[in-house]
Amino acid sequence: MKPLKIFILGIFAVLTFYSCKKDYVIGGSLFEAKVNMSTYDYLKTNHKFDTLLIMIDKMNLKDDVNKSGTFFAFTNYSIHAYVNLVQNQKRVQGDENLVFTFDSLELTPQSPLRDSLKAYMFKDRIAYDNLDVKGKYVAANDGEKRLIQLRPTTDYTSGVFTTLPKYIFFTKLVLTEDGKPLPNDIDGVAALNDDQFLSTLCQTTGIITTTGTLHVLSDNHTFTYFGDKNN
Repeated sequence: MKPLKIFILGIFAVLTFYSCKKDYVIGGSLFEAKVNMSTYDYLKTNHKFDTLLIMIDKMNLKDDVNKSGTFFAFTNYSIHAYVNLVQNQKRVQGDENLVFTFDSLELTPQSPLRDSLKAYMFKDRIAYDNLDVKGKYVAANDGEKRLIQLRPTTDYTSGVFTTLPKYIFFTKLVLTEDGKPLPNDIDGVAALNDDQFLSTLCQTTGIITTTGTLHVLSDNHTFTYFGDKNN
């Protein structure tokens, strides 16, 4: 019986530890929720954001990032996926041997991609503690609205929970093929078809910088949701 008691106490200790740390464990990663640096400077501490930072710098968006109450950052993988899809599209439309790389992107303050990047920035603070399943349908800094909500998922669990934990999802709403309009407010979201939701799970949430709140989208996300209906 003694080994059994020790085993049970061990489980209790582990569960207690993670209960205390739950605000800091997202997607299997531990991080300090509050950091004494700006959002831009925090992104510079992680090489997963190298290409994002190049985009921010070339399109003169550093101040916009730091002035945003909330920024949904994406990783190198998201931009790599975008570049590959653009290359494939251009090859289908023209030269099948065309080589299109990250350096081929128009990254200037006048580039249309500038607004695409601003679609991940929001004026107000959006955090786990002010979200629910219904969510918020709010305008990003490019003027286009995004749905941000909590959803239960098994993505970061091993099936041991009787009640699934909820995580933040970032969603772009799109028109149907027959042009079904998008809602003006959150109350109209429930009437949309499933294929109008392009959703991405946040792999890390709630990093509080000196300038705002930072969430990190899943590596499976494609920048601008380009060509991806199941993102």
